[in-house]
Amino acid sequence: MNIPENLKYTKEHEWVLLEGDTAKVGITDFAQRELGDIVYVEVDTEGEELDQDEVFGTVEAVKTVSDLFVPVAGEVLEFNEALEDEPELINKDPYGKGWIIKLKVKDPSAVEELLDAEAYKKYIKA
Repeated sequence: MNIPENLKYTKEHEWVLLEGDTAKVGITDFAQRELGDIVYVEVDTEGEELDQDEVFGTVEAVKTVSDLFVPVAGEVLEFNEALEDEPELINKDPYGKGWIIKLKVKDPSAVEELLDAEAYKKYIKA
């Protein structure tokens, strides 16, 4: 299972890559494996300010629909439009082309409070 060291993680299986005060957010390799083949991604919160742990969208797999949670407070700047035509990018490349949103982070230091790769590995094995 792929768990990059340079990312931060949530217990809801989102990952965060902070670049200045902007973060890319997606779901982890673990999450996409658990969900199975992803067929649709919906994000209708673009331009909205959200608090940590608020739902920013949903991901639909063949068998289930799961909410997506904002890992830290901020404004949803952008949805990865490539997912409209190819939602399976999340299955193929969850940490690269399969990112879901870009978020303008209200407090970049809040990202440090998320799980690092080691803590996330322990969490999913617990």
